[in-house]
Amino acid sequence: MYRWFLSLRYLRARRTNWIGAAGITVAVAALILILSIMSGFLQESRNHLRGNLGDLIIMPNQDSPLSGSGRVLPKTDEAAMMEIVRANPHVSGASLQMAWYGMLVPDSKSALLKHPVFGDLSLIHLVGIDVPDEYGASDLQENMQASENTGSFKVTPVADLQHPFDPPPFYRSEGAPKAGIVLGAQLAAAWNLHPGDEVELFSLGVDPITRSVEGQGCNRTFVVTGTFRSGENAMDMERVYVDRRALADMLGRTTAWSQVLVKLHDYEADKVGAVASLRSSLAEGGFVHRPSGDNASDYYRTEVRTWEDLRGNLLGAIENEKSLMGIMLSLVMVVAGFTVFAILSMMVSEKRRDIGILTALGAHPSGVMSLFLMIGCWQAFLGASLGAVLGVLGALNIDAIETKLSRWFGIQIFDRSIYLFDHIPSVIEVTGVAMIVLGAVTCTLVFAAVPAWRAARLNPIDALRFE
Repeated sequence: MYRWFLSLRYLRARRTNWIGAAGITVAVAALILILSIMSGFLQESRNHLRGNLGDLIIMPNQDSPLSGSGRVLPKTDEAAMMEIVRANPHVSGASLQMAWYGMLVPDSKSALLKHPVFGDLSLIHLVGIDVPDEYGASDLQENMQASENTGSFKVTPVADLQHPFDPPPFYRSEGAPKAGIVLGAQLAAAWNLHPGDEVELFSLGVDPITRSVEGQGCNRTFVVTGTFRSGENAMDMERVYVDRRALADMLGRTTAWSQVLVKLHDYEADKVGAVASLRSSLAEGGFVHRPSGDNASDYYRTEVRTWEDLRGNLLGAIENEKSLMGIMLSLVMVVAGFTVFAILSMMVSEKRRDIGILTALGAHPSGVMSLFLMIGCWQAFLGASLGAVLGVLGALNIDAIETKLSRWFGIQIFDRSIYLFDHIPSVIEVTGVAMIVLGAVTCTLVFAAVPAWRAARLNPIDALRFE
């Protein structure tokens, strides 16, 4: 009983004890707040980085070097391949795509190939699609609707969502009718393009026999029919959707596809099984290379992959950044522990006479040790509890806090046009909060154990003679 009474009395009587508790509060609150924001960024990034990708992407490696060593190139019969893909029980939708790169010139008569503001080449990613299949395999339909606006880039919807490449009703073409294209909202904003504007697309064709790039480029004029917003910065700045057959005709290609987007019934539950079964069935059908030797897994990975495989580097970078932030902020916890260690060490030196009296009255050394450990425990409990409350409240109200701080300091702390989120994301993980609180208490008790052990080892006679 005396240990509870004396520990609380020493805690209240010495105000420097509150410095240790305050340090623990700051460390716990900072860890919870920052890690919640990083978890939110990771979750939002997973949603946005996926963009208009499907769950799985099939990209047959038709230019494999193995084709020159006696192996047969994969088949290119799109109807037979799509029949195999759609027959898979895990697949809910699939869409052929033709992906290529080119350049965009808003006004072929006067525009340069350099952006008037950013000074960058207007390189674009051309994606030829079949509209009904694409809607069933990706989020393009939702991303072309005005309700999906985010940030400062507004979506300009197409006139007919079921026929997005039809020219706007008010558009009048000079000469032959022009095919339509759908631009990323950020690309359209950068070039100040609107539905009805004509643009010229320029690219280089590929010889289907020699696989070499043709010396003479190909170009064609298209009309803008609308925009989309996927939420991924790079995709919205460079991607242009066009009808798959129109793109193949522009490039002079006989094979009008280069990849297949696949949507699964349940991605998290089916992705492993779907990848394995599709690899096997497509290899049996002759549409991807059959595995052989030590390089089998390498060819599998290049031909049938999940969207996470394509975006794995960036997602891994965000996860690593979250881990590094946790490690760096944990140093604040160590500093708070050192503060508790210093305060308790001074207290043991100042309370040597009290320790001698307690020992002379019959207190066991373990009781003296637990007395000072209890002081550290009070600091850990108060600091960790208050820090957890402040950290959780801060994570829940981070948008309001950011707005007030931006107004006070006169700067925009979180620029939503850069991060492409309409809010600062934060995800409070109960397990993570519990681990942070437990870690704070453990760290404090470890640092408090040293001065407490020193107090227990004091000779009572020497302590009573202490002045």
